[in-house]
Amino acid sequence: MAKLRLLFVKEHQASYISHLDLMRTFQRVFPRGGLELKHSQGFHPHPLISIVLPLPVGQSSECELLDFEVEQDADGTGVAEMLNAGLPAGLHVRDCYRAERPARELAFLRARLELDYDAGVSEGTADKLRELFSRGEVLVEKRTKHKELAQINVIPLLREIEWTAGDHAVSAEIVAAAQNPGLNPALLANAVASQLPELAPDFARVRRLELYDAEMNVFR
Repeated sequence: MAKLRLLFVKEHQASYISHLDLMRTFQRVFPRGGLELKHSQGFHPHPLISIVLPLPVGQSSECELLDFEVEQDADGTGVAEMLNAGLPAGLHVRDCYRAERPARELAFLRARLELDYDAGVSEGTADKLRELFSRGEVLVEKRTKHKELAQINVIPLLREIEWTAGDHAVSAEIVAAAQNPGLNPALLANAVASQLPELAPDFARVRRLELYDAEMNVFR
């Protein structure tokens, strides 16, 4: 038996696959790779498979992680190539290897937030956004695990944020807390819309770029 970890890309139309459908997609494709998934015990056994930090629907990522256990003694060699042959467009496995580090060591994520403006970016937009997120408190509504709305301050959850303005979009490269608690970068677009309504974007997109541990070493 072995516990393995996939590093995979989720983008384009696959960005809109829900978490549960994504799990089902991988469960269906694993047998094509010659892998026998280990199952839980009890009356309703299920495959031992989990995504380390589930990606919100509509966001893309270059660094998704999926943990699974197989009955074979495997090190992941050749698994990526076998799985990619059966995955739908927008999903691509970059690597498969033994899962050595526990998920609790994942501390930060790097992401790119892009705010699109159909009429173009007005002068001074990036400066106003820098000023907003240099404050000690920026409150935004977030739905809790109990499905209730609560006000949270996003500033303590931000480690880095750098804004760059283009002709029709302003982008921010962000390093934020990943879990316990974590920050969904899309909430920053909500903060802009509520705090600076004149700069509310016509569309916002998020792409996850990298994952780190507490010392800012790449987490794999």
